[in-house]
Amino acid sequence: MKFTASVLAACLAAAGMSGPASAQDVDNLTAAYEEDGRYYTEDDVPTFNVGDDGTVDWLTYSGFRRYHSECHVCHGPEGEGSSYAPALKTSAIDMDYYDFLDVVTNGRQVVNAAEHNVMPAFGDNPNVMCYIDDIYVYLKARGADAVPRGRPAKKESKSDVIRDDENACLGL
Repeated sequence: MKFTASVLAACLAAAGMSGPASAQDVDNLTAAYEEDGRYYTEDDVPTFNVGDDGTVDWLTYSGFRRYHSECHVCHGPEGEGSSYAPALKTSAIDMDYYDFLDVVTNGRQVVNAAEHNVMPAFGDNPNVMCYIDDIYVYLKARGADAVPRGRPAKKESKSDVIRDDENACLGL
């Protein structure tokens, strides 16, 4: 399974989805609608949903689990950053969704006299790519301080569509 930014962009374009014209023009936090247990902003970007009682949507809960399985070793617990790699909880808010996907999929290197930052590519890792929206949504919720540190105590149930999509991605 190989994901590339160009293939992802082509699929999104075919589905009628594209990135926002300007990040300042769009609220990238507030859920405008829900579809099969997934929440989206008005520009069709995945986002979180936290109920008044603290219940989080399934993707936020799953994102906590997936982040701590694959990302926290470098980027620190709860997206807080470490001495080795930067905090990601603000990246999900400050960085365009499609740029986030590109960096995770293809990696990034910033190596010069002042910096040495290398993010490996995870495009071939189904434990990341099958859950990329979950990780993004979790980090966005952390960056917005919508969920506290630690495992979310309450979660919505996983929808059948999310379960089917997960199984298909993993080849089950």
